[in-house]
Amino acid sequence: MKIICVGRNYVDHIEELKNDKPDEPILFIKPDTSIIQKKQPFFFPHFTNDIHYEVELLVRINKIGKHIQTKFAPKYYDEIGLGIDFTARSLQNELKSKSLPWEKAKSFDGSTLIGDWFSKKEFKNINNINFSLERNGSKVQIGNTNKMLWKIDELISYVSTFFTLKIGDVLFTGTPSGVGNIYKNDNLRGYLERKIAFSINIK
Repeated sequence: MKIICVGRNYVDHIEELKNDKPDEPILFIKPDTSIIQKKQPFFFPHFTNDIHYEVELLVRINKIGKHIQTKFAPKYYDEIGLGIDFTARSLQNELKSKSLPWEKAKSFDGSTLIGDWFSKKEFKNINNINFSLERNGSKVQIGNTNKMLWKIDELISYVSTFFTLKIGDVLFTGTPSGVGNIYKNDNLRGYLERKIAFSINIK
């Protein structure tokens, strides 16, 4: 499986990090070695203590596809979820300043949290889903899929023009504003509407 991530898909987050608004989706890949195993905590990597949380709505692909038209994209996923793209922010900024790829800051071992999966039939409108992240019981990120620059089906179509999508691939659709640092002994809990999607401790 592969993890395909979308950067800068929410205007408020673009402004938060003082980035330029893209003309098309920004994509990057995370390897499966970045996935945190179920019920395991997040462990700080050896190379930095400056790690940010980025909560995102996820889509799990259920069939092989290439050059998928937007109108047919709904046939390629049955489930959605919530996860965190853990980011080594100082390292990412350093790499960006040198016009270098982000992978070391985004794709290191343990940088990907994938929560529980839910049938998309449980939600009335895939383009109007609320999600949020709590840090130690306080809400720090609030998002809604209606604020995406590119909606889920548009992203699937766009991604499939570059990468063949396979069963089990996961699409991270971007993060809203409110990203921030994590610290040891923190607890992060994600909500998809009122459903608890994950809870993870920081070590």
